[in-house]
Amino acid sequence: MMNQNDNMSILEHIEELRKRLMIIVAFFVLASIIGFFLSQPLIRFLQDASAVQELVMNAFKPTDPFKVYMQMTFLIGILLTSPVILYQLWAFISPGLLATERRATLSYIPASVLLFLAGISFSYFILFPFVIRFMLNLSGSMGIETTIGINEYFQFLFQITIPFGLLFQLPVVILFLTRLGIITPQYLSKIRKYAYFVLLVIAAFITPPDVLSHMMVTVPLLILYEISVWISKIGYRKAQKAKQRAEQELE
Repeated sequence: MMNQNDNMSILEHIEELRKRLMIIVAFFVLASIIGFFLSQPLIRFLQDASAVQELVMNAFKPTDPFKVYMQMTFLIGILLTSPVILYQLWAFISPGLLATERRATLSYIPASVLLFLAGISFSYFILFPFVIRFMLNLSGSMGIETTIGINEYFQFLFQITIPFGLLFQLPVVILFLTRLGIITPQYLSKIRKYAYFVLLVIAAFITPPDVLSHMMVTVPLLILYEISVWISKIGYRKAQKAKQRAEQELE
């Protein structure tokens, strides 16, 4: 069956991509303006995390508060624009998909956003307080008085929360690649031990060097991978059925 992409030249593809990038940039600018007004209350909220309420935030450089403010503005802009980015990506590749694949993959956009928020929430409300308490207790046991810089605090916060938001995209990414026929559940099962090793390494980079913190990150990631394999099996079966129906319609 010939689709729209078959009739488009390389220049037309480039022009289509340029238009979609311009839409993304326009939405990002608008979202960043909104983020500029939301940054201050969000920064105040994040400063009031239960694990650091008794500590005073310090600015070691005059530019630190502005740096944090602009980083938060940029982050809010990216988060608000992410559904638009995903939709434009889907719209760019959707002409090359079957009708059933287009409907299925479009539903991945809200799922992706929700999973990202779930990853951020898990890391902020569960993992981050535990890591902060561990660090403060370690400092106390060594007789070190902890002074927290506002810039260092948010850098550490972003280092823990953002990767988890991205890692929680694993089920959607795997399902998307499965529906496109790039990977199969059999392949995911075959590379399981290598995937586990990669997730263990990622967990080691995110968490402090103690076994309990490492396990708190590793176990959810391994469960997430197994969920992804299970979802891939469902998506693979649906993709095979859709392919069979399409072949029957052509006969």
